[in-house]
Amino acid sequence: MEIIVPIRQVPDVALNIRVNEGKVVEDGVSFVISSWDETAIEGALQMTEELGGEVTLLGIGPERVSEALRKGLAMGAHKAIHVLYEVGQTDSFGYAKIMAKVMEGRNYDLILTGKQAQDTDAGLTASMLAEFLDLPQVTNIIRFSDLAVDGMTLYRKGDHGTEVIGIKLPAVVTVNDSLNEPRLASMRGIMMAKKKPMNPLALARRLSANLHAVRGTSAHPAHYVVKHGYRKRK
Repeated sequence: MEIIVPIRQVPDVALNIRVNEGKVVEDGVSFVISSWDETAIEGALQMTEELGGEVTLLGIGPERVSEALRKGLAMGAHKAIHVLYEVGQTDSFGYAKIMAKVMEGRNYDLILTGKQAQDTDAGLTASMLAEFLDLPQVTNIIRFSDLAVDGMTLYRKGDHGTEVIGIKLPAVVTVNDSLNEPRLASMRGIMMAKKKPMNPLALARRLSANLHAVRGTSAHPAHYVVKHGYRKRK
């Protein structure tokens, strides 16, 4: 089974985040993998451990995103793709467009990611990606079973209880953080991660993307406000 796991690097919400003139001050900020995406990495590793195959991580953003990708590789992922995007932060639509472009011509059975990002809490990118790729999707899963190379049974946390859904692959699936407890990277895993392949892609040249389009819609945050008492999800 070939699984692609898009991940997002976010500020560590367990630390104090400073805002200056409506913008997050990145100096001194520690960045981590969004907790839901860590859960997705663990889920993908469990699937490939049962059926065989590889887990490929996909990250979009500046050079520092490679740190998050290396951590995912240390957890056990096999390789990574880093789309270098220095222009500035885009929105869910823009990220989904970039991901859809990356998927062109690639072989995969499943796209597995967190149900939302830990910084924006938008929860839109995966659904847009499924639409762009014309793939079935199931969101917010808390369990999977009957795993096979062409399909599986998914248990989704719905508004009125747990929904049981059978899905054929390829598909896009997002995970709830109650799906599993992500493993810690071992020292051996950290050392091996340094040798695992990470493929950098320059957005404009290699993906032939129109930068005006991938910046998404005309809706952008006007400014940020620190939410005091916000606790890190586990």
